[in-house]
Amino acid sequence: MADKDIDLIQGTLNVLILKTLSQGPMNGYGIARFVREATAGDIEVEEGALYPALHRMEHREWVAAEWGVSENNRRAKYYRLTPLGRRMLRARTESWERLVDAVGKVLYAEPRRA
Repeated sequence: MADKDIDLIQGTLNVLILKTLSQGPMNGYGIARFVREATAGDIEVEEGALYPALHRMEHREWVAAEWGVSENNRRAKYYRLTPLGRRMLRARTESWERLVDAVGKVLYAEPRRA
C-alpha cells in the first residue's frame, strides 16, 4: 500500500474519532461502538487501528485521556477532545468534504467523446 493510501486511511479514522469525541468523553469501546452504530455496521473500527490512532492523537495533543470506570465496572481510559482537537476536527472535516466533492466529480463526470 502506498504511503498516500496509508495517510488517507489514517486521516479518515482520525476524523471519525474526533467527530465521535466531539459528543463528549468516551473510552475506546464506546468510540468503536458509536462509529459502528452511526454507520449501521458499514464501518467497524478494529482495536488494532483504534488505539494506535488514539495514541497518535494524544501525542499530538488533539485528545487528552484519563482513567475512569466503564459501564461494566472495569478500569478504562477515557478520551476527550482538546481545544486543538476541536480545531483539527473543523479543518479535517473541511478537507474531507473537499475530497468527497472532488471524487464525486470524477465518479459522475460525463464520458468524453473521442
